[in-house]
Amino acid sequence: MSTTTTAVVQHSREYRLRRFMNWFPLGLTYATFYMGRYNFNVVKGDLGKMFELDKAEVGIIATAGFWTYALSVMFNGPLADRFGGKRAILFGALGAATANLIMGLLFLGGWKTNIIVGMSLLYSANCYFQSFGALSVVKVNSAWFHVRERGVFGGIFGIMISSGYLLAISFGGYLLGRFPQHWYIVFLAPAVAILVMFTIDLLIVKDTPKDAGFENFNTGDASAGDETPVDLSYVVNKILSNPIILTIAAAEFCTGFVRQGLLLYFVEFLHEVHSAPPGSPASVWAGFGVTIGGICGGLLCGYLSDRVFESRRPPVAFIFYVGQIFSLLILGWVGSPVLASIMVGISCMWIFGVHGMLSGTASADFGGRKGAATATGLLDGVQYIASGFTGFGLGYLLKTYGWGVWTYSIIPFSLIGGILMLTIWNAKPQPKSVASH
Repeated sequence: MSTTTTAVVQHSREYRLRRFMNWFPLGLTYATFYMGRYNFNVVKGDLGKMFELDKAEVGIIATAGFWTYALSVMFNGPLADRFGGKRAILFGALGAATANLIMGLLFLGGWKTNIIVGMSLLYSANCYFQSFGALSVVKVNSAWFHVRERGVFGGIFGIMISSGYLLAISFGGYLLGRFPQHWYIVFLAPAVAILVMFTIDLLIVKDTPKDAGFENFNTGDASAGDETPVDLSYVVNKILSNPIILTIAAAEFCTGFVRQGLLLYFVEFLHEVHSAPPGSPASVWAGFGVTIGGICGGLLCGYLSDRVFESRRPPVAFIFYVGQIFSLLILGWVGSPVLASIMVGISCMWIFGVHGMLSGTASADFGGRKGAATATGLLDGVQYIASGFTGFGLGYLLKTYGWGVWTYSIIPFSLIGGILMLTIWNAKPQPKSVASH
């Protein structure tokens, strides 16, 4: 296998095949994680009705999960950097599967009391283990992809995220519509899927090319030529004090509010505004739209970043923040369920493109191979801090003022994110050494 730091990065056919066998099961595992996290988005409306909870009360459960995820992903990033991505994702998979299994079995057994407290605790436990997902995927793949290939990987990462939403929203919605009396199946099915992927990862995934029988190589990121041990001092000096990473983190705060502000409520929006409940054609197609839009956004972001902007991430992120503004405006205006479903997908194209670009690609670029999980944890963490405000905060606004304020409450964060990208327009990682092997 050979690599260069020029425009073309070359790998042997055997290496590319083994790399595919590495990132593909990792990506599928992450998709099942989403299936076991965003199943709550699908069932939250029915949960509220069954237990007579309003949007703000159900939002408390979401906020508990989001903020647990936010804190966990920040603390677990250094752990994944230290112990390796494979161990981290195996640990997270076992925990997430167990949490979903417990929730499903409790509802199967007729659980009816202390729903807010109980679900907040269980959903938080689920989100703690889920926090290892993105960290592990980025950590492992930072050793397998050169910086010039990571825009494309960001697109792949976006595809896997989108596949997870398809599993959660479309398949979960189908299960909910098909078995309305056994709605707890939306927790049990992900538990099984995650355990299947745990087994596959255990057998196939390797942390580095060297572990799979190839040579490690200069990935051209911020860790290139840096032999400093990964400890607390390294994290503070290389990650937490990096102004570019901190600017991207501020932008990801905005992404978090926009992303969850849409995803947490669009199922209920279609149901209550457009009379399209979960499992209906419009709701199912909206789920497909989330997936297709996410795939298109991830691939387009990766292509533009690597091929047009020479692996610079901020210009593409800026374009996609602007796209969010216009698509969310239109989503709030349209008057038919078909058009609303289409606009959900288009909005997700712009949102997922930015998310994959910043959390999945820029984090590996500027955190480097050695600090990829820590940087990803920081970016994902601040994103989920913002997500928490979409639970009880945006839920309260919708309960008080109705759906007319929904998209208008989200758009200012897209605007701020775009402005932040303008301030780091030309940012690229600066390796200590560009020597090839």
